[in-house]
Amino acid sequence: MSTSQQWITRGDQHITTTYGRYPLVAVKGEGCWLWDADGNKYLDFLAGVAVNNLGHCHPKVVAALQQQAATLIHCSNYYHIPSQIELAEILCEHSFGDRVFFCNSGAEANEAAMKLVRKYSAEKHGENRFEVITALASFHGRTIGTISATGQDAVRKGFTPVVPGFKYVPFGDIEAMRAAISPNTCAVMLEPVQGEGGVNVPPAGYLKAVRQLCDEQGLLLVFDEVQVGCGRTGTLFAYQHDEIAPDIMTLAKALAGGPPIGAMVATEEVAATFVPGTHGSTFGGNPLMTTAAVAAMRCLLDDGILDNCIAMGDYLRQQLEQLSSRHAFAGSVRGRGLILGLQLDIPGADIVKKAMAKGLLINCTAGSVLRFVPPLVVSRDEIDQAMAILSDVFDQVEAN
Repeated sequence: MSTSQQWITRGDQHITTTYGRYPLVAVKGEGCWLWDADGNKYLDFLAGVAVNNLGHCHPKVVAALQQQAATLIHCSNYYHIPSQIELAEILCEHSFGDRVFFCNSGAEANEAAMKLVRKYSAEKHGENRFEVITALASFHGRTIGTISATGQDAVRKGFTPVVPGFKYVPFGDIEAMRAAISPNTCAVMLEPVQGEGGVNVPPAGYLKAVRQLCDEQGLLLVFDEVQVGCGRTGTLFAYQHDEIAPDIMTLAKALAGGPPIGAMVATEEVAATFVPGTHGSTFGGNPLMTTAAVAAMRCLLDDGILDNCIAMGDYLRQQLEQLSSRHAFAGSVRGRGLILGLQLDIPGADIVKKAMAKGLLINCTAGSVLRFVPPLVVSRDEIDQAMAILSDVFDQVEAN
């Protein structure tokens, strides 16, 4: 029995079956590469699902973690934490925001945002104004609150009753959004680019129109940038492509370059609604994670990574379009920066498995969309290697 199989057998005995895992036991990562327990090497174009934007084990993040782990790992939010303050300063300086709430994940950040919009609205308009409009095919997390916000029936199946007060409208349809607004509506919550829903980019002008509609109706606008923030689309935050700003933005995934952290960024007016006792997190903003995030954000801002994301995103899109043109079952390529999706006319799960067997890690979302979210430090040569593998897989699928 291989080393990997031994680990898989042991894990099958005690770990909940919440994930459809592939038979890969990850033990080491460096840059865009991942190694398994048997010494096999993989080109990682999934990046921990858009977490490892700086690649695996970026030296500056590793050094920050090592130094901080030997100094102070955790205390409490009863006290002031220098790295937490420094990270909040960076996020506010480079975004619309004035204040930041720190937590541990994207779902927690979205929970904080949902509580904040309701609290703000209750104080300003009364407690009957509590509804939030989100998009069909959206994804906002796995907690009871965030599956209630998610516009996919599948994630709510078996967990009803969910939290009331959410409406879902087609992504990109401003008239449907307008029609969904009622006297009870307090906010709109959207992903600037939908990730889990199939890498869906809204029509040009849509997000601006949503911002204008929210302003007209006195609604708050929340952008869930958990997957597409922190440089993924080629700007530091995805909303910056549209030259608008939300009232609240949520971040997680890549914020610390790998370690778990979440953040909710808000304007002064809205954030002021949170006072002691209204919300909190034991581990949120702890010294270890915020130190890593400061290092990661400085890399994004200072090391030319956003420029590389734009250049390599354009190159990867070109290569995917060329690949698609040679295969009848492959369709359009969509996305922004280095979150790209290739629409297929067939289910994508088998292609993902075949690619992994040849040393390329990708995934399939929405059943038939191959999703590519490589580290933002990916090189042209690594993209060429990935495309060579995928071309072989496509040839194999077409032959069968």
